[in-house]
Amino acid sequence: MANERKTFRRREPKEFEDVVVSINRVSKTVKGGRRMRFAALVVVGDKKGRVGFGMGKAAEVPDAIKKATEAATKSVFRVNLVDDNRTVPHSAVGTHGASQVFLAPAAPGTGVIAGGAVRSILELAGVSDVLSKVIGSRTSVNVVYATLDALKGMRTVDDIAKLRDKKVAEIR
Repeated sequence: MANERKTFRRREPKEFEDVVVSINRVSKTVKGGRRMRFAALVVVGDKKGRVGFGMGKAAEVPDAIKKATEAATKSVFRVNLVDDNRTVPHSAVGTHGASQVFLAPAAPGTGVIAGGAVRSILELAGVSDVLSKVIGSRTSVNVVYATLDALKGMRTVDDIAKLRDKKVAEIR
């Protein structure tokens, strides 16, 4: 009895941090009445330039969050950042539905000037200084899609130089 050791499963550190952006109660009208379910929107990121999002639906909230997290880890992509992964390279507008998200680079020490879904995406991507504005609809799902659209459109000086078959020194 004294020599018996309990074995504990060690938790390996998670690759991504996750944030639940929204949880909605959705219903389907069937013959017997309304069937209630929950839809979760989750954003994941490693704070080093990789971010993704996913949606999940289930009868219970924890199951919906779990499904959304799994979907988010499958949709991770790399964001182009500049100044030691501090800010975005240039201004950009992302659009989805009636939502538009404007992102602009900011000076060191500015912080993340964003609200709601945009803030969670930018912080999980590792951006520390950025300005943003949501124009139009503020529906969280559309805002997330629009923010990711703006981030996917970011190009660095090196990317443009490769596209033009030029050296970086020629552009600057």
